[in-house]
Amino acid sequence: MGTSPIHIIGGGMAGTEAAWQLLKRDIPVILHEMRGTKGTNAHQTDGLAELVCSNSFRSDDIENNAVGLLHEEMRRLGSLMMEAAEATKVPAGSALAVDRDLFSDYVQSKLLDHSLFTLERGEVDTIPPEEWGNVIIATGPLTSEKLAHAVLEITGENELQFFDAIAPIIYKDTIDFNKAWFQSRYDKGDGADYINCPLSKQQYYDFIDAITDGEKSDYKDWEQDIPFFEGCMPIEVMAERGPETLSYGPMKPVGLTNPHSDEKPYAIVQLRQDNKLGTLYNMVGFQTKLKYGYQKEIFRNIPGLEKAEFARLGGLHRNTFINSPKLLDDQLRLKSMPRLRFAGQITGVEGYVESGAMGIMAGRFLAADLKGEKITPPPIVTAFGALINHITGGHIEGAGTAKTFQPMNVNFGIMPPLEEKKHEVDGRIVKIKRKDRKPLKSKRALAALDEWLNQTEHR
Repeated sequence: MGTSPIHIIGGGMAGTEAAWQLLKRDIPVILHEMRGTKGTNAHQTDGLAELVCSNSFRSDDIENNAVGLLHEEMRRLGSLMMEAAEATKVPAGSALAVDRDLFSDYVQSKLLDHSLFTLERGEVDTIPPEEWGNVIIATGPLTSEKLAHAVLEITGENELQFFDAIAPIIYKDTIDFNKAWFQSRYDKGDGADYINCPLSKQQYYDFIDAITDGEKSDYKDWEQDIPFFEGCMPIEVMAERGPETLSYGPMKPVGLTNPHSDEKPYAIVQLRQDNKLGTLYNMVGFQTKLKYGYQKEIFRNIPGLEKAEFARLGGLHRNTFINSPKLLDDQLRLKSMPRLRFAGQITGVEGYVESGAMGIMAGRFLAADLKGEKITPPPIVTAFGALINHITGGHIEGAGTAKTFQPMNVNFGIMPPLEEKKHEVDGRIVKIKRKDRKPLKSKRALAALDEWLNQTEHR
């Protein structure tokens, strides 16, 4: 394999996980971290793997929560992050939460104690030179301005985003089609490209009152200059321009016929397919800064969405992420410059755990390359595979542009539906109930991951 070190830029969750996967395979690593010489607007220390927001890695429920499933998959792949979390966890009910200082100390000490690991403090502000060889860029949402612009130069000015404008995303199977229906305005396209939820005049005005009165999330000081383009205006900002603004904008009722009622809707909420699997639909034009609790309460008053479950809620905040569906292959390599791999939030995953998971994958893919091996990503039925598919190929045809691709947390909606309609319970073959779907998906995922691991590690 040779002994040339692998350079990793960024000492967060993704960078440290990628480093650990390489070190475990006796591959030397130089990790570049600018904190210590240059700070960010969010970090408080120069420690590796610092948790800048919550100290929680969210649910640790393996059977019923996709992030809990991802925790378990990471453990099975030898995650340093999960090892550190186990050593530094604090009481948090069914969630996995840690002492943030001890967690960072654990990760940093573990890496510094490894004989093949080198930590270099200082900003990398250009695309690394050819002599560096293979590089993993894992700089996250707070990528320095100079490096971000260097990435822009090699990817194209429309392929890097600096803020999220995210509409809520809903699981299709939680929408009530006794009230909602499929139809495109004026039957354009395939004629049934959208799911439509109708509102009466009173329901519409109640909705406007609710979103204008609802409590909004605050912007951090360094997020104050987020641009409000017309195409990504928060719905509450549009509503403040006048109560009819939304009814002439994303909620206009024209070109649609409600098959459930002769009454013409006063307004319509449309949902558009968000992934190739057809399991997730986003609320068109509904990016918002409403706090999460208010979003659930208000949006569930929309006819057809009374029992909606959300794969993610809306938001608008500063971020830095590349247009991965267009730019990266399924090994997380930049197609135009394969010696560069990207990992973590800059690829379009959201959250500590998801970022760490992509670091694990980047490290494993690169290690396989160095050994002259080719490994495929984990199956799409796993949490790992579903995330990679989301950021490199899981979008519907015609999507994957900087305007449509948005970061995503892991969730069961980005995994394929169960193929079976029935299963065995107490010796009887019965129809799979809704409450059983998540545990069955988790069981399927772990079995597939174990098979993938057996194939990739015992060639």
